[in-house]
Amino acid sequence: MNSSAFASKKNTELIANRYQLKKMIGIGGMGEVFLANDMLLGGTPVAIKFLTQTLSDPKIHKDFAREALMSAALSQKSLHIVRAYDYGVSDQGKPFYVMEYLNGQSLKDLIPLTLPNFINLTRQICLGLQCAHQGIQVDGRICPLVHRDIKPANILVIPDPILGQLVKILDFGIAKFLNYAATVSTNRGFNGTLPYSSPEQLEGEKLDSRSDIYSLGVMMFEMLTGAKPWQPETDLFGAWYKAHHFEAPRTITKVKPQLKIPPQINDLIMACLAKKPSDRPQSVGEILHVLDSTEQSRCADLPTTLTPKITPTVTIGSQLQLALKKNYQQFIWPQDKPKQEIVFPHLINTPQASIASLWLMLPSTEIQKRLHSQLHNRFIFVSSPHPMLLWVTLLHNQELEPKWLPCYLDMQSSHNRQLVTSLINNESYPLICFVLEPPHSCTQVLSSEIDPSQIQKLKLWVEQSQKLPPANQLQLSKNLLKQQYKQLQSQILKEIASMSQIVASANLKHQQGG
Repeated sequence: MNSSAFASKKNTELIANRYQLKKMIGIGGMGEVFLANDMLLGGTPVAIKFLTQTLSDPKIHKDFAREALMSAALSQKSLHIVRAYDYGVSDQGKPFYVMEYLNGQSLKDLIPLTLPNFINLTRQICLGLQCAHQGIQVDGRICPLVHRDIKPANILVIPDPILGQLVKILDFGIAKFLNYAATVSTNRGFNGTLPYSSPEQLEGEKLDSRSDIYSLGVMMFEMLTGAKPWQPETDLFGAWYKAHHFEAPRTITKVKPQLKIPPQINDLIMACLAKKPSDRPQSVGEILHVLDSTEQSRCADLPTTLTPKITPTVTIGSQLQLALKKNYQQFIWPQDKPKQEIVFPHLINTPQASIASLWLMLPSTEIQKRLHSQLHNRFIFVSSPHPMLLWVTLLHNQELEPKWLPCYLDMQSSHNRQLVTSLINNESYPLICFVLEPPHSCTQVLSSEIDPSQIQKLKLWVEQSQKLPPANQLQLSKNLLKQQYKQLQSQILKEIASMSQIVASANLKHQQGG
């Protein structure tokens, strides 16, 4: 039965008495992926992957079941790996497993990236890979994994309220356990995608995590330049074999001369592309260290979407924010952000200082109504199970409904700690307003002062976040903050009402002559 006939037939019945197929949304190396509704959960969208290869080979059936096992186990450990929920066999004898449905963009459609976006997405890719390389438990022991097909098409980028953009690594279909003889013995030979395959992968040799690091190096090169490190004459196996084994990669400067990147990023990518595994970074942790150290030192060096005309005589603090207000027309909405009603934090790098800011997009009429609002802010923090900060801004006008602008910051991220450090140093932040209507221009910059008591708390929380051990439970901490957020909203509104009463009483006494 072909795919269209299979989908049509299944549109009239449920898979496993639960899943209603809607349409095909992708084809992978081992199967076809369909959009479906989970009727047991009220029609929640899910993705179902069916094995399309013949079932006469028991190894294929076993490998497909293993893919479901790995995705389920890994997704419990890492936010950056697609989550698997269920596994079974259809009435037609087709094995399938059920995954979360992710509405995002393939990384291949976003390339090339700006340097800040490159660092953000690469870090998340590395965190997912690090989880796989650390391994999962199989038959009572920990077995590391090698993905073996790291490439832009296997990286999905979806909008996320915490990270801005959330990376999900897809397709562990050809991933291989290390130190697990029963699986390794059935996975010899070449599997992968030629432009991203390591020399040892092309030889069909036993692989370790350094093979994924080579593939990551190819992908990082492409993420910045839009091109691959080599240009073989053909896309045949022999041409790519020669390139990966014997040809030096092109330099980033040669491919994209206008691109300015820190030398440590250039050196990192070239090291990942070393022919010998022993010459590459020996773990993803080494790559993460370079990314974090680069980000911490990039304040005045990295290009941004903003190039305000600020004179060298301006200092940090109120004068710098005044300069930003005067030059608000210089702000440009980032290309990687959706044009919709959203708010997100953004670190503006200027020659004088880094400024933590909030960027907001609303309909023009809404912005006009809010121009004379009072700005209030508050911060709350949880250290466990995952260090996370909730940054709340309120646009308050007695004649309008409160406009709440919450931002959740993963304080395990050095970039977010840098944002909060900027808030501490400047003791205020700008709210940069863009209109939803084309051409989505910036129309206003408002300012919000931070209370000294909040500044002291922020200092303490940054110090705590740096000392805490690594964690990977973002959603749990976010849920805790959401519960506290509702209470915080009520508290802020009560404080505003109380202050208004005090001011009104003082004015009345003044009018009555004391």
